[in-house]
Amino acid sequence: MQQQSSVIIIGAGVAGLASAIRLAAAGYSVQVFEQNSYPGGKLSYFEINGYCFDAGPSLFTQPANIEALFAEANEPIQDYFEYRQVPIACQYFYEDGTRFTAYTQHDQLAQAAESQLGESGSNLLRYLNDSKQLYNKVGTLFLNHSLHKPGVLFQKKIIPALATIRYKHLFKSLNALNRSYFQQEKTVHLFNRYATYNGSNPYQAPGMLSVIPHLELNEGTFYPKGGMIAITNALYQLALKKGVQFHFNAPVEKIITDKGRVKGIYSKGVPYASNVVVSNVDAYFTYQRLLNDAKTAQKINRQERSSSALIFYWGIKESFPELDLHNIFFSSNYAAEFEAIFKKKTLYADPTVYINITAKCEPGIQAPPGKENWFVMINVPSVTEVDMAAMQQQAKAAILAKLNRLLKRDIASLIEVEAVLDPLKIELNTGSYKGALYGTSSNSKWAAFLRHPNFSSKIKGLYFVGGSVHPGGGIPLCLRSAKIMSGLAIPYLKKMNPH
Repeated sequence: MQQQSSVIIIGAGVAGLASAIRLAAAGYSVQVFEQNSYPGGKLSYFEINGYCFDAGPSLFTQPANIEALFAEANEPIQDYFEYRQVPIACQYFYEDGTRFTAYTQHDQLAQAAESQLGESGSNLLRYLNDSKQLYNKVGTLFLNHSLHKPGVLFQKKIIPALATIRYKHLFKSLNALNRSYFQQEKTVHLFNRYATYNGSNPYQAPGMLSVIPHLELNEGTFYPKGGMIAITNALYQLALKKGVQFHFNAPVEKIITDKGRVKGIYSKGVPYASNVVVSNVDAYFTYQRLLNDAKTAQKINRQERSSSALIFYWGIKESFPELDLHNIFFSSNYAAEFEAIFKKKTLYADPTVYINITAKCEPGIQAPPGKENWFVMINVPSVTEVDMAAMQQQAKAAILAKLNRLLKRDIASLIEVEAVLDPLKIELNTGSYKGALYGTSSNSKWAAFLRHPNFSSKIKGLYFVGGSVHPGGGIPLCLRSAKIMSGLAIPYLKKMNPH
C-alpha cells in the first residue's frame, strides 16, 4: 500500500479543487487523482490559431464562492484572480426580429422590458424581488446544508423558509409561474430559459427554479480576467500553495472498502491508503465502476438525466457589434424544443442557440484583432448511443440557418477555425453519465431531495461532490457541494485522527 493520505479526492473538477483547498486549509494532507492531463474537468480551455476557447461553463455568477475559498485558505485572492461585473447579462434575439438587452441595472432592465418587449417594468421588478426573497429565505438554507441530515430540519431558519414557499413554487411548473407574472409571451420565454441553467425543462420543472434569475439579474453577472479558465487556474494554484498533491493521467479503477469503511483507492493498479475518499466523479459512475455496486447505480439511473450540449467553437474572422458576452437566439417554438429534448430524445429542427464571446471583454487577447471567438451551444438530449456525426451535421445546418436569418450574414463564410464537443465526448472527457451536464434534471418537485447526498449512508468515509450530487450542477452549486462535504468530512476526520 502506498503512502497514507488523510484524504483522497477522485477528480480535479471545480468541486474537487474546492474540496482539496478546504480540506488542506483545515490541516489535512490531500491527494487528488485525475484521469486527464489537466485540472478543471468541464472548466477547461484550448486555443486554435490565436482563438481562445473556454471549453465548458461560460457564465460566472456569485464570485463570493471563489472569495470564500481564498479566505478559508488565508490567501489574498488578488494575487491569483481578477474579475469584474458586466453591465449586460445577455442579449436576446427573437425570430420576429425583436431584440432585448438584459441590463444588470434594474432601472435600465425595467425600461428595456417596456420599450423592447412591451412588458410592464413593474412586473419584472416584482418577479426579481420575489426571486430574491425566495433565494434568501429558502435557497440559502437548502444550498448550504445537506438535505439528508436530520439536523437541517431543526434549524431555526427552517420555519420562515417553509413559510416562504407557495403552492406555485412546488406544484406549478416554472412556465406556469412565469405566466402568472408576465403579460408578454416573449418575457415568459425569457424567464423559462433559466430552467436550462440546471439542464431542466421549464414546462415540467417546478416554479422553485424562479430563484435562478436572482443570481444573474440581482446579484450580478461577472467576467473573470482571462476567461473562465482563470477560475480553474486560480483554484489549482491555490491548492498547490496549500500543499495538495496532484496525480494527472491517473484514472482511479476502484475505491477500496472493508466492513463498511473506506480504506483507499486503486489508481493504475497501485493501492493508495486513506480513511476518507471524496468522489468528484458522476455518482452513477462512482457506484458502477469504482464500487462495483450495480444495484445503486441502477437506482440512480432511474432518475431522469439533465440535458446535454452540442457545442461548436468557431473562430469568426469579423466582429459583430450587435453581440455581447452572452447572446441567445430563441427557437420559434420553445415548448416543442423541450418536448424533443426530454420526451423524444431527439435534436430539435429549430434549436435555441447560445453564443458566448469572451473577445467582447478582452478584444485582441481572446481572439486575433478584429475577430471573435464564438462558443456556440444548443441543448440536446443526454444520449451517447447515437450517430454523433449526423447529429453534428444536422445541428450545424440548423444553427447556421438561424444565425444567417437573424444576423443577416453568411456566417459559414466567416468561420476560420472549428472544433466540436458532443455528449459522447463530454462523457468520455469528464465522466458525466450520458453527457448530462448537471447529473439529474430538476423536472420534479422532489428532484432536490432525490439528488445523491454529499456522503454515503452505507460506507463510512466516502463523500461526494460535483454536479451530479446535492445541491446540483453549475459552478456556484459545485462550489457549495465542496463546502457542505467539508462540513461533514472534517468532523469525521477529527474522530478518526484525534490530536
